[in-house]
Amino acid sequence: MDYKFLVETFFVALSGVPTALFITIVALLVALPLGFLLALTRINQIPVLNRVAQIYVSFVRGTPVIIQIFIIYSSVPLLLASIFDKYNIEMNVYDVNPIWYAFIVFSLNTTAILIEVFRSAISTVSKGQLEAAYSVGLTNVQAFRRIIIPQTLVVALPNICTATVNLIKATSLGYALSLQEITLRAKVAANVGYNYVEAYIDIFLVYLILCSLVEYLFKLYEKRLSRYRAVGI
Repeated sequence: MDYKFLVETFFVALSGVPTALFITIVALLVALPLGFLLALTRINQIPVLNRVAQIYVSFVRGTPVIIQIFIIYSSVPLLLASIFDKYNIEMNVYDVNPIWYAFIVFSLNTTAILIEVFRSAISTVSKGQLEAAYSVGLTNVQAFRRIIIPQTLVVALPNICTATVNLIKATSLGYALSLQEITLRAKVAANVGYNYVEAYIDIFLVYLILCSLVEYLFKLYEKRLSRYRAVGI
């Protein structure tokens, strides 16, 4: 065991944290509102959208993330190339930063997970509260913002935390896109002296620290939202 390499590579792996967090934040910014809206289509049984959302969730949850990465990473450039050729757009699609493909893959994947999270959470809120909101003159948007969404978040937050932690860990697959994230940085450092055991230990430690910190922050936010548990405001 090369302890000097272990310590040095820990900071190399740590330097990939901003990339992992950037992908996570962008994916959540897309997935949270989209997942909530699609959950509403499933709850309200909107004919076409409900079926599309159901198929979408089954497809994403039933396939490995790494396969989704390979499909997006190989198919999107071909699709864009054909479109650009058709409209005579001069742009090399293979020069696109691979982080954009990471945004697409992880946003789509997280959205599918959050659809089911929000669907189950919204179902726990009594329909009588929504009817009461309408009776006092609140609009649909106001009723959801003041009553439904706060209570939904209380129920959904533990599962959102789990989805976020899983998303952070899934960014380790970004090496397949040649992204300079935690895993790839540590593995590149290990290539010189074949110190792969030490590199994997560093990757393990960085993700453990990062995910533990995220879980702690979610617990703090969950305590703050706990006042909405009994009644909606």
